[in-house]
Amino acid sequence: MTMKRMISMKRLISIVVLLISFAFLSKAQTGTWSGQIEVQGTKLTLVFHLDDEPSMDSPDQGAQGIPVRVERNETGKVIIQVPMIGASYDGLWLGKQIVGTFKQSGLSLPLTLAPGEVKLNRPQTPKGPFPYQTEEVSFDNGDAHLEGTLVLPEGYSRKTPALIFVTGSGQEDRDETVFEHKPFAVIADALGRAGIATLRYDDRGVGGSTGDVLNATSEDFRDDALAGIQLLRGRFDKVGVIGHSEGGTIAMMLGADKKVDFIVSLAGVAVSGLQAILAQNRTSLAAAGIPEELVEKYCAAMEKAATAQIRGDRLPSPNELDVPDALKQNFQAVLQQIQMPWMTKFLSLDMRPLLGDIACPVLAINGTKDLQVDAESNLAALRSGLPSNPKNQVEALEGLNHLFQHCTTGAVAEYRQIEETMAPEALAMIVEWLSDFK
Repeated sequence: MTMKRMISMKRLISIVVLLISFAFLSKAQTGTWSGQIEVQGTKLTLVFHLDDEPSMDSPDQGAQGIPVRVERNETGKVIIQVPMIGASYDGLWLGKQIVGTFKQSGLSLPLTLAPGEVKLNRPQTPKGPFPYQTEEVSFDNGDAHLEGTLVLPEGYSRKTPALIFVTGSGQEDRDETVFEHKPFAVIADALGRAGIATLRYDDRGVGGSTGDVLNATSEDFRDDALAGIQLLRGRFDKVGVIGHSEGGTIAMMLGADKKVDFIVSLAGVAVSGLQAILAQNRTSLAAAGIPEELVEKYCAAMEKAATAQIRGDRLPSPNELDVPDALKQNFQAVLQQIQMPWMTKFLSLDMRPLLGDIACPVLAINGTKDLQVDAESNLAALRSGLPSNPKNQVEALEGLNHLFQHCTTGAVAEYRQIEETMAPEALAMIVEWLSDFK
C-alpha cells in the first residue's frame, strides 16, 4: 500500500469515526432532561423533551409543551431556543449531564440538566383497597354535561351526610389535581372512611365533562354544582358543599340561596373579586422585587380599568392610566383578561352583602401564608357578616398556604416542591366538623 493511499485511508477512518461520534452525541442528547434554576431564592424546575417534537415544561409554573428549537454539533454543544418566552439554553453534553446557562430577560442562570424527570412523591394520594364504594355518575345543567365520582361509605343510608366538591378557578379535574397533588381525592378518602358521602366531578371541558367554558361565569359554575346537589338530594337527606378558592365563594352563593344544609369553605373569597385580585397583584409584584411606589401605581391603574369594565365603560389605555413603563406589557395582558366574561363577573362579585342570608352552619378556614386569598381580610368578612350560629367555625391555620400545605413562604412555586398534599390538622378539622352532621 502506497504512503498516499495510507494517508487517504487514515482520513477516511477519521471521517467515519467523526460521523459515528456525532451520531452518538446526537442520540445521547435526545429524550427528557431536567434541572433547576434559582431565581431570587426560588428554585424552578425546567424539563426539556429533546425528541422529534422538542418542547419545554416549567412544571412549578404549570406550563407544559412550550415549543423549542434544538441545535447540536459534533463537540457535544447543545443550544435550545425558546422563542415563546424569549429564552435560550446554551449547554455542553458531558455524558451523564448537560452543563450550561439558561438566559431570559437579561438574566443568565446556571442550569445543569440530568437525564429523565424527577418523580414527585405524593404520599397522601389515596391507594386502594378502600373501605367504601365508589360509583361513576353524571348529571346535566342545561347544555353542560358533568361526570364525576360518588363515594359511598360502608353501610350508608339516606341519613348519611353528603357533600359536593367545587373546585377553584380554571378548569380542574374532579381531584383538583395540581402539580400531581390531588387534594379533593385526599379529602374525599378521609370523609369516606369517616362515614360521609361525597361527589366530586370534572369541570366543564375536563375529562368526560362538556359545556361552554369560554363564556361561563361563576354563576354558571354555581348552577353546575346545584345540578350535582339535586342528584345527591335524590339519595341523601342532608347535603352540603365543600369548595376551594372560587369554589368556596360558590359554596357561599349556594348557602345564601338556601340550597345546602352546611358549607365548608377552603380559602374561599368572601371580599370582592376586585379586592382579591388587587391583593394578589400587590403580593406577587412585591415578591418579584418591584418597588412599592411602582406596585401602587400599577394597582391603582388596574383598579380604574377593572371598575370601568364592571360598569361597562370604555377601557382606558395604559398611557391614560400612567402605568409604569416596566409593567406596560404586563398591564396590556391584564386588559385582555378582564374583558373575559368570567373575569368581568368575578371582579364584580362581593359576598359580603349576602353573608347574612347564609342560615346553615359554616366551616371556613384559610392558611396564614395564603398569598392567593388573604386570610385576614376574608375571614374577617366572614366573622362579621355571617349570622350567629353555634356551629359556625372560622379559623386561620398557622403556616399553611393556599393549598393548605405546610410551607416556607406561601409562594405558588413551592406547591410542587412540597410532598404534603394537605396538612393533617386541616384535614382533621374538616372531618371532625362534618362528623357532627352524622
